[in-house]
Amino acid sequence: MKKVLIGIGVLVVVLIAAVVAIPLFVPKEEIKTRVTDAVESATGRKLTIAGDLSVSVIPSLELVAEEITFANAEGAAEPNMASLQALRLKLQILPLLTGNVQVDEFVLVDPVINLEIDENGKPNWEFAQAPAADAAAAPSGDTESSEGSGGSAISDLSLGDIQLVNGNLKFTDAASGTTQEISDINLAVTLTDLDSPFTADGSLQWNAKTIELAVSSEKPRGLTTGEEAPVALSVGTDVIKLSFEGSVATAAKLLVAGALDVSTPSIRDLAAWTGNPIEFEGSGLGPFNLAGNVNVDGATYSFNDAKIGIDEIAGDGRVSIATAGAKPQIDAELNLGVLDLNPYLPPAKEGEAAGGSSSGGTGSSAGAGDAKPADWSDDPIDVSGLQAVNANFALTVAGILVQEIKVGQSALNVGLKDGLLGVDLTELNLYDGKGTGKFTVDGRNAVPAISKSFSMSGIAAEPLLTDAAGFDRLSGTGNMEIAVTAKGGSQRQMVENLNGKGAVTFNDGAIKGINLAAMVRNAANAFLDPGASETQKTDFAELSGSFDIKQGLLNNQDLKLLSPLLRVEGKGTSDLPKRTVDYRVEPKAVASLEGQGSDGDASGLAVPVLVSGPWHNLSYKPDLAGAIEGLAKDPGKALESLGGDTGKALEGVLKGGDGEGGGVKIPEDAGKALKGLFGN
Repeated sequence: MKKVLIGIGVLVVVLIAAVVAIPLFVPKEEIKTRVTDAVESATGRKLTIAGDLSVSVIPSLELVAEEITFANAEGAAEPNMASLQALRLKLQILPLLTGNVQVDEFVLVDPVINLEIDENGKPNWEFAQAPAADAAAAPSGDTESSEGSGGSAISDLSLGDIQLVNGNLKFTDAASGTTQEISDINLAVTLTDLDSPFTADGSLQWNAKTIELAVSSEKPRGLTTGEEAPVALSVGTDVIKLSFEGSVATAAKLLVAGALDVSTPSIRDLAAWTGNPIEFEGSGLGPFNLAGNVNVDGATYSFNDAKIGIDEIAGDGRVSIATAGAKPQIDAELNLGVLDLNPYLPPAKEGEAAGGSSSGGTGSSAGAGDAKPADWSDDPIDVSGLQAVNANFALTVAGILVQEIKVGQSALNVGLKDGLLGVDLTELNLYDGKGTGKFTVDGRNAVPAISKSFSMSGIAAEPLLTDAAGFDRLSGTGNMEIAVTAKGGSQRQMVENLNGKGAVTFNDGAIKGINLAAMVRNAANAFLDPGASETQKTDFAELSGSFDIKQGLLNNQDLKLLSPLLRVEGKGTSDLPKRTVDYRVEPKAVASLEGQGSDGDASGLAVPVLVSGPWHNLSYKPDLAGAIEGLAKDPGKALESLGGDTGKALEGVLKGGDGEGGGVKIPEDAGKALKGLFGN
């Protein structure tokens, strides 16, 4: 845009200079020829004045020209870069000798400007000839640079009738195939002198909406000298309003300070108007407002004391951006009230649980595997954007709502330095529990790497799992520790290279939907009873286990459940890359009412449970062969825990007697009979 303004300025300067230099009483056609030749010599483009032209230079320069066109670059889509229906200029010449510019009239009627970038990326505002302004170098003896002077040679400026009437600006980028057009541009300027108020009011049409513009300054002299000057700006349509009131200085560097206010009744409508419609099923992104103090200090930009509102979300914060270094440095802080994310999520589908997965039983069933199972993605993970900036960001929220999940007050700090991203969760309040965590993404090398550690204590498991996944089968107070690392160029590679460890403990809770003690007595009822998931449960004093992960294979060997009259142990693996489980759970009925267990609890009657298959279609079934094998090894010790006649009877059968030493022979189908005791 700077080059565009320079080009237009050169054109105007050359035009005025040519007119002033023309002697009096020169015929009109000769004047046209000299003016157009001067412009073509300076720009390499042809200027045509097809209509009337009148010029006078005493006592003031007066120029009236009609039907003016300025040729476009060779190969451009439009024949003319600029055209004017009429140009009227009246400039006092004598005051120029003292640096006083008095423009009595400057009116552009129906200006049309076509800015284009061709397929090779070359803009049409780059002229073939060197601009005349480039030749106007400062004298060799001038020791003060124009940049450092911060001022201009203008001692005063007076503007009379300054207007732009019904203008049109079109920008075409052939390289990207985009075109933007601004029409009905109208502007009127008022300025008595540099010490009097300056105003510029106008409007334009863009994307079928009228934009109202207004700029003013109570003391505009500073705008010409580079010193601080008060400035007010407003831009408004029915989809967005922007206002600024503060000061601007352009001496050695740009200095801006003032209050900025931006608002829109609908982010969605604003995005659609700009040609970038937002397409997602959520209902959010309605009203938005942002207000605060903006500051520009050369290459440093900041926004402080900010108040922000999006829909029902409100907060405050600050941000600063320094661009002087090798890469931008961003520092920001944001404090929000309750962050309700539900308006920005698609609505849950019918029959889908709160957590987004369909609810239902945990056992295998017909049709459970019909849906296409999920799989890891092989799409490349690109974290090169982490190298673009350095940043520090602090976020606090009073609460977070995600579907049915309710998170309490939380805080995190984000740091980004030369491609290394670190997220530090310093506070998390979740379902009566508290937690902390750290997460890093290392984008400094060709293959990205991540690490995560997380610690939670005192979580109320049932409401969390119910809200998160519609899963209400586990209650108790939970504690969790996890630390993992991964490296890879895709999601699948990350999972294949996942390593780490963790531990989970739940105290004073219950597993709903199955009664493991009843399962020991009658496995058929435990697994096949349709009403079991609604009526039965297994209380426990402790449910715990730890795991380690090596190259994507999760291994757990110490699952433990402690409950009165019942102990449960488990071990097995989960192949994370293949998304499969191979696990064995072994419940035991024991002769102890102590929930915490003791050394004497090791023996008991066990009916192992095998959990296996792909994640999307797990199967659960009793390991009857394992139960019979364990019972046959030491029937007396195993059945001792049951007590009563049941234990004695089973013990007698397995010993080959009648329970009274009668030596009753075990039938050949004793295995089938025992199997029947535990269900089919």
